[in-house]
Amino acid sequence: MAPNAGETGAARILLVDDERSVQMLLAYPLRKDGYDVVSALDGREALDRFAEQRFDLVVLDIMLPKLDGIEVCRRLRSRSQVPIIMLTAKDDEIDKVLGLEMGADDYITKPFSVREFRSRVKAALRRAEMLSGRLGGEEPIRAGELEIDFERRAVTARGESVRLTYVEFEILSTLAGIPGRVMTREMLLEQVWGDSAYRDPRTIDVHIRHLREKLEQDPRQPEYLFTVRGVGYRFRDE
Repeated sequence: MAPNAGETGAARILLVDDERSVQMLLAYPLRKDGYDVVSALDGREALDRFAEQRFDLVVLDIMLPKLDGIEVCRRLRSRSQVPIIMLTAKDDEIDKVLGLEMGADDYITKPFSVREFRSRVKAALRRAEMLSGRLGGEEPIRAGELEIDFERRAVTARGESVRLTYVEFEILSTLAGIPGRVMTREMLLEQVWGDSAYRDPRTIDVHIRHLREKLEQDPRQPEYLFTVRGVGYRFRDE
């Protein structure tokens, strides 16, 4: 059964795009794969639909009328940890970074193939299912003034609770679980998303920057997350 599935057992996806042609193009393969698809044509309608029922995934275009996708993402993330895939019509790094900063889990740059789209959707739902089915049991990791509680998926730094997105928590817990070991961007992509296909390794750099801003006293002089130039990242080795 899909995560958070409705009575039909099908995962419910909110598809937000102001172009009806795109709606038709993307909704067809999703429904063919057995998902329940609800459409919205602008940002305000997206928020209304989200308030009416529970969704397992949101596919959200950045360029929307009434309320743009970045703002919709921010508002959704303030109330829910639902997986969000952003769609951007141009290969604009600013759009990608803004989407990730607002809490998006993944992004796809138009034009993209239906195969790539289906792969991203399945990966996002698979991650959510793993999260909902995880029972915990792992001992918390403590390093200096940082604590990672796997069972509660909670992080505290210097005694203060730190709010992380799903992807940020997965990257942090992956690195912290093997302190001192260097992981490449591709390895982290595989660990978090299940594969590195179709994804820009620089996505990892954005998430690491966000983690440092949230966890480190001085992100320019990190105590926990270190860059290994030309290779990748590692967590501090006690």
